[in-house]
Amino acid sequence: MEAKEIKLSTAIISILVITAIEIVVRLLTRRQLIMPLTGLGLARFAEIIFLLIVVKKREKSLSAIGLVSTRIYAGLKKGLIWAVSFGFAAGLTLFIIYLLGINVPTLFQMQLPAGVQELATFFLMGAIIGPIAEEIFFRGILYGFFRKWGILAALILSTLFFVLPHTSGTTIPVTQLIGGILFAVSYELERNLLVPMTIHSLGNLAIFSLAAVT
Repeated sequence: MEAKEIKLSTAIISILVITAIEIVVRLLTRRQLIMPLTGLGLARFAEIIFLLIVVKKREKSLSAIGLVSTRIYAGLKKGLIWAVSFGFAAGLTLFIIYLLGINVPTLFQMQLPAGVQELATFFLMGAIIGPIAEEIFFRGILYGFFRKWGILAALILSTLFFVLPHTSGTTIPVTQLIGGILFAVSYELERNLLVPMTIHSLGNLAIFSLAAVT
C-alpha cells in the first residue's frame, strides 16, 4: 500500500491554502482583472502546485497521497479500465432510462462557452486541471486524513466535502455524489491517486462532450 494516513496539520494547511487561493482569484475576478473561466483555471493550477508542496514538506513524500513515479503507467491503465467499466454501466443505465420515456439528452444540458478559445479553456480546465486538483485534495489529502477513522467514515466524509462545493440551492448534485463515491472506492482499492484522477478526467470529458453535441 503506497498511500498512508494524512496528518491533521497537512489537512489544515491544505484547506487554508485552497481558501487563500480561492479568495485571491475571486477578488481579481470581481475587479475584472481576469476572466472568471481563466481565474478558475489559474486557481486550480495554483492549488495543484501548492498542495503538492504541502504534502512533500509535511508528509516527506508524495507517496503519502498515492503518487509514485514508478506506478504512473499502472495508475493510468487501471484508471482507464475503471472508467470504461463505469462508462458501460452508466450507458446501460441511461438506455434503461430512455426506455422508460425519459429524455436522456436533457440530463447533459449545461451552459458551455460560445467562443472556440473559451471552449478549449473550459475543456482543459474541467477535464484535466480541475480533476487533478480535486483528486489531490479530496481523495489524496481529505480521504487520507479521514481514513484513520475507517473506510466508511473516509468514504462518507470525503464525498460530503466533495459534493458541498457543487451544491446549488436544495438540489443534490447526483453526478458528483456518485462520482465522489466511485473515486474514493477506486482510491481505496488501488491506492494509486492516478486511478481516480483518470476516471474523474475521462468522466468530465465525456459529460462535457455530450453536452456539446446535445
